[in-house]
Amino acid sequence: MTPAPGRARTLPRRLAVGAVLLAVGVLLGGSVAVSLFLTSSRTVVLVGHDTVVRPTLTGDAVVETGPLLPDFRFRDVGPVGVDLALGKTEVGSIEELVDRYGFIATDPTAQVGKVRDVVVDMAVTAALRGLAVGLVPVAVYLLLGRHRRGELFRGVRSRQGVVALALLLTLPVLVWQPWESDEETQEEQGTWQTLADLVGPDVTLPAEARDIEVRVGPVTTETKKLVLSAIDTYDRSKAFYSTAAEQAADLDVREPQEGETVALLVSDRHDNIGMDRVARAIGEAAGATVVLDAGDDTSTGQPWEAFSLDSLAGTFEDWDRFGVAGNHDHGTFVSTYLADAGWTMLDGDVVDAPWGGTLMGVDDPRSSGLGNWRDESGLSFAEVGTRLADAACAEAEDGERVSTLLVHDANLGREALERGCADLVVGGHTHVHSGPDPVEAEDGTVGWTWTNGTTGGAAYAIAVGSKPRRDAEVSLITYADGRPIGLQLVRLRTDGSWVVGDWSPLEPG
Repeated sequence: MTPAPGRARTLPRRLAVGAVLLAVGVLLGGSVAVSLFLTSSRTVVLVGHDTVVRPTLTGDAVVETGPLLPDFRFRDVGPVGVDLALGKTEVGSIEELVDRYGFIATDPTAQVGKVRDVVVDMAVTAALRGLAVGLVPVAVYLLLGRHRRGELFRGVRSRQGVVALALLLTLPVLVWQPWESDEETQEEQGTWQTLADLVGPDVTLPAEARDIEVRVGPVTTETKKLVLSAIDTYDRSKAFYSTAAEQAADLDVREPQEGETVALLVSDRHDNIGMDRVARAIGEAAGATVVLDAGDDTSTGQPWEAFSLDSLAGTFEDWDRFGVAGNHDHGTFVSTYLADAGWTMLDGDVVDAPWGGTLMGVDDPRSSGLGNWRDESGLSFAEVGTRLADAACAEAEDGERVSTLLVHDANLGREALERGCADLVVGGHTHVHSGPDPVEAEDGTVGWTWTNGTTGGAAYAIAVGSKPRRDAEVSLITYADGRPIGLQLVRLRTDGSWVVGDWSPLEPG
């Protein structure tokens, strides 16, 4: 059938109009998206600071450290650059802050990934908003209809229509105001120098740091001294923890037999991200696929310590992950942050464990803001221990004894052992290893308690440094048929030597 002449003429016209609308929508939406993206910002916690992230088209990453420290620039990081304006943090001195930077720089993977994710999210958000704006001309065209569109186009050819169109075209310029200029700032008076030029030929720089640029100027008279301090911390930290991670792969640890599952126990990291890759290497050497975190990942539980949690989450992102908060993880920030990162944070309920048994745990009640048993507040350490024992015993009465209680302080699970309701209680807190110690219940059943030392090598609540402040430790737990069957200690000494404990078999029940 031959189409009617009118319809034949209308189809090309509709296609042309559609193409024009599509072009206008794409041009408008794309322009808005790019504009929104380049003028947007996002505040995140980065390297211990509240940090404002702004994308740029320079291809460089610029870190603005504030008025007292020099700014840094990393050239050619990608098609999209970024400005990072470091804001508020908690620190005792400038020297301590510089040491922290040098320490975090030894393993920046988590922080780089965080910035990348933020920039991608900002780009997606801008693209969606640009798409919404780009659809406006199409929607207006369809809503007006043929008759009103005709009236509108005829009106544009009138004197009033020309004036209205001119005003409409002027609006973007009025909003942009390109004639406005900022005053010359102190920042603009600085010049960029590579680290190699700044420190001179007498200082040997790591290969990855030679092309980093530093903004130097009249304000940063101590720039060279501070940079040298950071480089020293970086060198010593990188060498110690990288060497330890390489050595860990060859440690003589017990490997799992068929049907066995190995869990890596860490505790009391206290912000020492350098030990994360070492702990992972130990776990891989032992065939571990599960990580149990007994808490005190931070020193104060504040958002500025998110860099420590980012490192922990990134290091074990492909393992089964379970954790509780310690007494130094004040408040709910740590638990919430790790839960958002995919960790199963135990809260007193029984969960199925990857080794086939059941797992329970609860945050340390002595932490400020914690101490709750679900929604009930004001419970003491002993009361929380009793509630935990009650829950474990209720599970045992239903026919399945809890294979492991994960707590920050092993004493919190002792009543559950004394009542014969759990196979094993593991924790940390004391920074000193103990166990395995048998606990015989009234009915003659036997459970075990085990305390891991400090994985971060922390003295009190401080672990950040070029090497552990005291011996750093992890534990390996072997499971078979849903129950723990053995424990092994691995300790990294402050001098870089190793202690690999004997594998201790368990016979719970």
